[in-house]
Amino acid sequence: MAVLYILIQLTWGILQSLLGAVVFLLHIKDSHFMYHGAIVTKWKGKSSVSLGMFVFVTESPYFVPKLKDEYSESELANRLLVHEYGHTVQSLILGPLYLIIMGIPSTIWGFVLAKRRKEKQISYFSFFTEKWANSLGERITKEKSMEQLIID
Repeated sequence: MAVLYILIQLTWGILQSLLGAVVFLLHIKDSHFMYHGAIVTKWKGKSSVSLGMFVFVTESPYFVPKLKDEYSESELANRLLVHEYGHTVQSLILGPLYLIIMGIPSTIWGFVLAKRRKEKQISYFSFFTEKWANSLGERITKEKSMEQLIID
């Protein structure tokens, strides 16, 4: 199954996988591991992102202190990984349209509308791109994702 995942990411999802490969090379000294066919890099960035078959997850999610009474840091990190893996599945489905349909709206939701979300206590994961990533990640990995947690 991992071979098929990689093959599709390197053909149908080539645009985002090439971009992911560039980011991966820029972070080659960071920690890496495989997760359901994806290459995961733990980096020092404050946010996480998925580009084709490459997943970049933050070493220390900034929202851990806010949620530490309900979840352990390792559980939140794993839930975040499942969510990001869901984005790689979106890449498999959407191919060359992924960056337009998922990437641009997700970036606007994540950064441009962050203040509005925080003021209104709207979950980052309620937006269609993120909700779908949660669902796909959970369906494939059989693990819990970020659900509707409010992280801002």
